[in-house]
Amino acid sequence: MKKFLLLFMVSVAMLFGASNPKVYAQLGDTIYNNVSAIDKLKDMKAFELYHDKMAKYVEDVKQTKLIGYAIENGYSKVDKMEYLNRLRKLAKQNDFYLRLAQQSYARALENEKSDLFVSLINSGAIDTASRKNEIIDYYYAHKEDINATGVIQNFLDEDAKLRALKEAEYKNRKTKKQLEEERLRRIREKDRREQEALEKKLEMELEKKKKELREEQKKELLKTI
Repeated sequence: MKKFLLLFMVSVAMLFGASNPKVYAQLGDTIYNNVSAIDKLKDMKAFELYHDKMAKYVEDVKQTKLIGYAIENGYSKVDKMEYLNRLRKLAKQNDFYLRLAQQSYARALENEKSDLFVSLINSGAIDTASRKNEIIDYYYAHKEDINATGVIQNFLDEDAKLRALKEAEYKNRKTKKQLEEERLRRIREKDRREQEALEKKLEMELEKKKKELREEQKKELLKTI
């Protein structure tokens, strides 16, 4: 029966793919989403004392996830309460290992242990987004000892794109002086067009008067003949 149950759960897991079980998802998602980070921690020298416990934890999470899939698929032989108790126990371990990672990160930062620092921020166990400025500052202070891969490289790429965007905006941005000069050019051009139109109108009126005067002169001349 156990062998059948295991095969059943594995097949269900394959059907669900990368998604997490929806049963008790609020508790389970945190555990399942963090397990790969803890799996990376277990192979770091800084956590060698916890290697075996972390390895067992990772395996327990995988097995628990299979149980979650089975419950979600309606397999009646699986106890839903037992699944919840498993999640609660795993949640405590998850929190412990993440706190351990955060403490190690703080020590690595303080003691300038660059290898550990890079391994931790690339593990996924550290909230790097909220520490971006701190991470970038540390990198620039220890560039010679750090290979900018993973999180650091992503941050550098983001900053490079941001700098390029700002530079492009700056080049395209017109100064107040330029805007004022353009405004004055438009005014002068408008005045020029209006002056030309006025001169043309006056010229036409003058030409009309000259024509009328010539016609009048012709009439007077005819009267004298």
